[in-house]
Amino acid sequence: MKEAIQVHYLEIVTSDVERICASYSQTLGVSFGNPIAELGGARTAVLTSGGTLGVREPMHDAELPTTRPYYLVEDIEKSVIEAERSGAEIAVPPMVIPGRGKCAIVMFGVVQSGFWQI
Repeated sequence: MKEAIQVHYLEIVTSDVERICASYSQTLGVSFGNPIAELGGARTAVLTSGGTLGVREPMHDAELPTTRPYYLVEDIEKSVIEAERSGAEIAVPPMVIPGRGKCAIVMFGVVQSGFWQI
C-alpha cells in the first residue's frame, strides 16, 4: 500500500456550475476550460498537485450535489473490492473513461469517494 494519498480528480456536482467556476477563478486564481464530454460535461482546472478539479451539473435527476474526491490507485478492481469488504456500497463499478483511465464510485452512507486508475 502507498504511504501517501493522491487526489487525482476532485469533482464538484452542482446546479450552479458558472457561479462556482467564477468564484473559484476569482478566489483561487484558477482558470477553467470548456466542458469535457467524457467527464460528464465538467469544466476543469489543473491543481498544483497535478490533479484536476472538475465542476459539473448533475447527470440525472437522482444525482444530488456533492464534492467527491477520486483517489489515485494502482488496481481499481482490487480497491473497489476492498472498499466493499469494509462496508462501502458500490455506486458505480469500475468503468473506462476513454483516454483518461478507469474510475469508480463508492459510498459509505452519504460520503462518496472515487477511485481512479491511469
